[in-house]
Amino acid sequence: MIYLMKNTFFNEQETKKRLADFILTSRRLSMHEKCFEFERQFAKYQGRKYAVFVNSGSSANLALIQSLINLGRIKKGDKVGFSVLTWPTNVMPLIQLGLDPVPVDVSEKNLNVDIENLIGLKEEIKVLFLTNLLGFSGKINQIRDYCRKKGIILLEDNCEALGSVMSGEKLGNFGFASTFSFFVGHHLSTIEGGMVCTDDSELYNMLVMVRAHGWSRNVDKTKAKNMKEKFNISDFYNKYTFYYSAYNFRPMEINGFLGIEQLKYIEEIHKKRADNFNKYSGASKNNLDFEKMDFSHMDFISNFAYPVVCKTKDIFMKYVEKFKDVEIRPIVGGSMVEQPFFHRSKYSCPVAKRVHEFGFYLPNNPDLTAEEIEEICKILRG
Repeated sequence: MIYLMKNTFFNEQETKKRLADFILTSRRLSMHEKCFEFERQFAKYQGRKYAVFVNSGSSANLALIQSLINLGRIKKGDKVGFSVLTWPTNVMPLIQLGLDPVPVDVSEKNLNVDIENLIGLKEEIKVLFLTNLLGFSGKINQIRDYCRKKGIILLEDNCEALGSVMSGEKLGNFGFASTFSFFVGHHLSTIEGGMVCTDDSELYNMLVMVRAHGWSRNVDKTKAKNMKEKFNISDFYNKYTFYYSAYNFRPMEINGFLGIEQLKYIEEIHKKRADNFNKYSGASKNNLDFEKMDFSHMDFISNFAYPVVCKTKDIFMKYVEKFKDVEIRPIVGGSMVEQPFFHRSKYSCPVAKRVHEFGFYLPNNPDLTAEEIEEICKILRG
């Protein structure tokens, strides 16, 4: 069996040895300097001013939406457009926090929201929460321009697209803020973990508070002093004053240590994923059983997993059987409109529905052998 994920980390044995040494010698394993150092390094790698490390990519999404509400940038009842082909924890925070989620269909050419999908949207939205699915995007530069013109807050879920580049810019840098996942099997693994990136200092400080109970311990000192004075808080109570609705999303030093270690290999990881993607694309390009996709607008694709959308149900079932010795899954969470927790009959997203019914994805991880890749390519050729 060829599995979607082969190892917990890249360069696993060496990483585990260093992790064991760190645990044996560390005096503190709750969130501290390793987590903060990983934040600094990741922000520098991504090219953003601020990064806030949390305990999962799903928490990153929830923390981001809660922070925007706390800041008054959005309010309950606001309509939020979201990529309908996504993972449920992009949508669930919108529902949980009283917003009105509006699914946006995707392009059959790249499986992502494209500018045509957005222009054709009937409802007026306050926020657009894009998912850069599987390492791809639509023409997100055009989407950014459109959102700026319309006053729409653009957010990116970049959990599956770390390292991908379009128009000379990394995905995750087009929006007001972006989220990342470091769950096992993602581009960079900290076992569990997530990040929110932004260039906005006000959002950054709010995220730091939302991550840890709504207190001000880790925010900018001037901001902390101003809040203390505004609410007339004494020194005795200051560390235990909770200013905003918040959570406990703190990561551990173990996660921070692993993030720092795995960042050392990130360019090698991206290269391997890109090389595998190119081999799969070359193998499948002449197979008439599959819908054709076009990613020529992208500069570099650090692919999360390789998607296949079949033309009919019979063809889909044929390839499910052909890939019986390869771990395949539905394309991410499929169409959220088709999921029981969300189902709202007034919305129709036909492209996402076809992907939901006739699509699956194949393993792309940096530990695949040449023999495993060739076995997958042989089937893709038809």
